[in-house]
Amino acid sequence: MRVRGIWPFALLIMVPGCAAPSSGTPRAAAAVVHEQAPIVVESALPSEERRALDRALERYLADRPGRASVAVYDRTTGVRYAFRERTPYMLASVAKVDILLAFLLGKQREGRQLTAYERRLADRMIRNSDNDCAHELYMTIGGQKGLARVLREMGIEHTRPGPGLSWGSTSSRPSDQVEVLERLTDPDGPLSAPHRQYALGLMSSVVPEQVWGVSAAGGEVALKNGWLPAQVHGGLWTINSVGRLRVRGHQLLIAVLSERSPDMETGVATVEHLARETVNALTRTGKTA
Repeated sequence: MRVRGIWPFALLIMVPGCAAPSSGTPRAAAAVVHEQAPIVVESALPSEERRALDRALERYLADRPGRASVAVYDRTTGVRYAFRERTPYMLASVAKVDILLAFLLGKQREGRQLTAYERRLADRMIRNSDNDCAHELYMTIGGQKGLARVLREMGIEHTRPGPGLSWGSTSSRPSDQVEVLERLTDPDGPLSAPHRQYALGLMSSVVPEQVWGVSAAGGEVALKNGWLPAQVHGGLWTINSVGRLRVRGHQLLIAVLSERSPDMETGVATVEHLARETVNALTRTGKTA
């Protein structure tokens, strides 16, 4: 697999310049359907199916460099599954989804609409993975302390925003990032319908060269990826992907986090395999929308 056209660094140190022209043309945002929260009883994947999926992922990762974890919530059936989910990972640009949640919640509490400039910041942060725009929005929400406060209020317990203004070094677990996606997309969650639709519209229209990761599972996707040759791991790659999928009549929230891959292509292949394997297992049987 070859990953083309992707800037090789999701920088942790940023400089001004968010208003620069886009490096790619975003696809038109997919239509976001007005929806009611599904009435489901949450449950774990049945034990036999869980063990089979655990074994399949263990076998695959035994021959892969680095490590990886996945968490998924099927909003259609109420089933949750997590694999090696207690492992914390550096989020890199996936932290931009956390920043977006905190930013939109802040504007909502202020009772005002986003300005054109604020929309430009959010658009470029998500669609183009623009680090300068993320830096500015991170400062807007209060940096490390501001993001930590919002996550704590949301009941997201195992995510630690990076020190100072290094939002990319935020550490988290896959299950926490699934919870972030829940808060961002749930009709019964903290965000208003317009803000939910706006967030999903951004994640549904990232630039084409960044459509990899959980999108490999197929279906309609709204996603955000993160990629970084991490100095703390000697330059080995952190590769992450989170998003909402609509596939085979199921609506799923999924987060796949990984680290210590020798190169980006290897990390992307690992993340995509975990996404496909997990989504296939959860959508193979059970009720659908």
